Amino acid sequence: MQPVMALCRCGASRNKPYCDGSHTEICFVGEKDPHRVPGKVNEWKGKSITIVDNTDVCSRDGSCINNLPQVFEEENPDAVNVKRIIDTIKKCPSGALTYKVGGRHCQAFKREPAITVAKNGPLKVVGAIHLKDDMKSEPACPEHYTLCRCGHSKNKPFCDGSHLEIGFNADAAR
Repeated sequence: MQPVMALCRCGASRNKPYCDGSHTEICFVGEKDPHRVPGKVNEWKGKSITIVDNTDVCSRDGSCINNLPQVFEEENPDAVNVKRIIDTIKKCPSGALTYKVGGRHCQAFKREPAITVAKNGPLKVVGAIHLKDDMKSEPACPEHYTLCRCGHSKNKPFCDGSHLEIGFNADAAR
């Protein structure tokens, strides 16, 4: 039997990152916001690599822009060498950034299964851990994705960076 754990999605648990049932007390709604504007998939074609940017699942981690602004702010895959771009894409926790080389779409990076709790941010899931929720959600990249733990994402259960907007503090009392 596969191990199962219940992780807090509402941001109100007194035992974060684990669920303690607080979602029932606060009448948490765990569905995607019906008024959200879905993102889109953009492709930036370069000479040797095509960067695929799925804005719908971006968690606003910032590792892309912080590491290679000349590529990711300017949407220019030819600004640096391909290895540096691939190394930066592999740092994207949400699966929003992937790449194509030689006609092959690369989005699974064969990491060991792990869930990392980002300080005041999302749950970072790697290693093809199967997501099972009551809405049958499917990550854009099953090998790695980020889950909302502040309760405010419009793209639940996935993180959309709302924790930054609301100033989510996992240690603060409700």
